[in-house]
Amino acid sequence: MNQKIKVITVQNIEISIVTSKENDFICITDIAKSKIGESRAADIIKNWIRNRSTLEFLGTWEQMYNPVFKVVEFDHFKMQAGLPSFVLSPGQWVEKTNAKGIYVKLGKYGGTYAHKDIAFEFCSAVSPVFKLFLIKEFQRLKADENDRLKLEWNFQRTLAKVNYHIHTDAIKENLIPAELTKFQISFVYANEADMLNVALFGKTAQEWRTENPEAEGNIRDQATIEQLVVLSNMESINAVLINQSLPQNERLFQLNQIAITQMRSLLGYKSLKKLK
Repeated sequence: MNQKIKVITVQNIEISIVTSKENDFICITDIAKSKIGESRAADIIKNWIRNRSTLEFLGTWEQMYNPVFKVVEFDHFKMQAGLPSFVLSPGQWVEKTNAKGIYVKLGKYGGTYAHKDIAFEFCSAVSPVFKLFLIKEFQRLKADENDRLKLEWNFQRTLAKVNYHIHTDAIKENLIPAELTKFQISFVYANEADMLNVALFGKTAQEWRTENPEAEGNIRDQATIEQLVVLSNMESINAVLINQSLPQNERLFQLNQIAITQMRSLLGYKSLKKLK
């Protein structure tokens, strides 16, 4: 799962969000700070999570979305809710019930994170007014993300259409001997694709996958808009170099130099920055 940390500002309070294609988790520690400050944010969360109505909400959410949720442990907590001696932390809740809607993150942007459904419920207990502003900023963030995803998808689709036939035709005509098996042909394509990866990214697709085992997609899916532009240009240039019968090692050197020059130029190009 490819996760990213985004930060939105709600009534002068910075709220961290772990966002992905599957789910969004909002830092309820940051939300708690809006009411009482950083020093006692954890106490607010503990007091909230030990409440019977909160536990019923959390338990219902987990049973709806979490097939490995431990209902027996949940019932045990629910029976104790309301007793003066009952204490509960997010970490204990997750450990005992195998909950997925809340987790504790350490390090930079650390704190207690909750699925957006749960985070909004927590915000209702902290401040209904703050909740309204949080929802507004969260919706704005998601709208911006959706616009960017649509733009990048259309951009990549257009680039792929323009360069696909040029690049593959040149490989077919110049690099693939007669009577090759389908497997051999696919290997030649992969080899050329990885040459472009090395020229632009400094590594093959497999090397990138080894370094990023949990990342979603492949090395090109994670490319910036500038890199996609350069990659498109490199595919066309590589087709020309192939037609000139240049060996791969010479093409790799030239393409790497082109990638360096074009990336330097594009990183300062204002029109591309507007696409981000």
